Amino acid sequence: MIDLHTHSLLSDGELTPAELARRFEAAGYKALAITDHGDPSTMDLIIPRIAAFCEEVNRLEGIRLIPGIELTHIRPKAIPAMVSRSRMLGARLVVVHGETMVEPVAPGTNRMAIESSVDILAHPGLITEEEVLLAREHSVTLELTSRKGHSLTNGHVARLAQKIGAPMILNSDTHAPGDIWPVGRLHEIVVGAGLTEDDYQTMMKNAESIAKRCLT
Repeated sequence: MIDLHTHSLLSDGELTPAELARRFEAAGYKALAITDHGDPSTMDLIIPRIAAFCEEVNRLEGIRLIPGIELTHIRPKAIPAMVSRSRMLGARLVVVHGETMVEPVAPGTNRMAIESSVDILAHPGLITEEEVLLAREHSVTLELTSRKGHSLTNGHVARLAQKIGAPMILNSDTHAPGDIWPVGRLHEIVVGAGLTEDDYQTMMKNAESIAKRCLT
């Protein structure tokens, strides 16, 4: 099992990167992306530290770690430059904090993230059909989430993505130990969004494909 959206205390999470990794490993996960919230004021500090930590852990047996970043509350016009900068700093996975209903994300964030070809658009809220079409064209993966609040629009995202054929993924957006979902119950989030067990398996394959790309 793989989770590609998590946070440590390098942003607003409760756990050190090492404890975050260990708890996911103990829960049965085989790969994990650490994607702390970042913006122009913090990304220079966060990404190199996470990249160095992941490199050290990946020399050993056990869970594979992917250094990433979740660009959060970035002004839409600044997103393309921040995506490029994130990759230059060592982020192997770039997530953008989408237009969730429960935070005041700037309008236009979803579209600019997609046009910037980020890896994952997290909790994209009431994303439009046009934006989902663009996500398919730019190979941007849309996130369903188990996180409280952000998950309110899982059904909407799933319906449009399935209709249009845009790729989807399931992530936890973990901030605390209680956010780590048991592997055996992950399919419930997908089925609860109106999808099927087959859709769940497809989403797991999407996660494997992204992780493999990031780890090579």
